[in-house]
Amino acid sequence: MTKFVKTIEIITHSEKETFEWAENFGKSLKKGSVVALYGTLGAGKTVICRGICKGLGYSGQVNSPTYTIVHEYPNAELPLFHLDLYRLPPHADLNEIGVDYYMSSEGVTLIEWPERLEEETASITHRLNIEIIEEDSRKISVETISKAENPS
Repeated sequence: MTKFVKTIEIITHSEKETFEWAENFGKSLKKGSVVALYGTLGAGKTVICRGICKGLGYSGQVNSPTYTIVHEYPNAELPLFHLDLYRLPPHADLNEIGVDYYMSSEGVTLIEWPERLEEETASITHRLNIEIIEEDSRKISVETISKAENPS
């Protein structure tokens, strides 16, 4: 299998601009998309998740599932799964919490703190790296990963 990666970078200058970018990005996601969000505390991962959910048609409240690990958002268009792995201990049993189920779902999965996945990253379709430039400015690097079967 061949892996293709396309990378773009975006600079936003406010939380509102970051949210609006994420809303538009969300509209491009399809069934089976798995979005990994990398960034330090306060970088804007949850703001981006809110925008993506809105772009996919979800109008309810979106909060980081820091203590519950997973939030499932009922959505008419595509099921939405929001995982926050920040509080997982090292070497946690990811199958026990159903990470493999969410990453292979028929919906869209958003993962904050994907560093905790260790080796379970094959299903990721988009990697977002969020960097704080200034108080309200962010640099968002987006890697879109597509896979193609080897034609041989």
